[in-house]
Amino acid sequence: EEELKEAGIEYSKGTFPFQANSRARANKYAEGFVKILADKKTDKILGCHIIGPNAGEMIAEGVLGIEYGASSEDIARTCHAHPTLSEAFKEACMDTYDQPIHF
Repeated sequence: EEELKEAGIEYSKGTFPFQANSRARANKYAEGFVKILADKKTDKILGCHIIGPNAGEMIAEGVLGIEYGASSEDIARTCHAHPTLSEAFKEACMDTYDQPIHF
């Protein structure tokens, strides 16, 4: 995020706390969040941060999105099983345009 600011790139930010994710709460993993950074004009995913449970297993979705030029809406429209931690990634993408479901 700091690099985007320094480069003067306009971006939107979406965050979703694991506290609002049912799988995280059920497993008592409710600390942390997912943050998505997307280009303000194109919605292309520019970066993501995952702080919390199973971050290493979830980061692949962000890497795939960045590598193939996906938008946050592309990820948000993708079906994510319920209840799963990966729903937090979808919700963070939805938050880049102020439309999260559970927060």
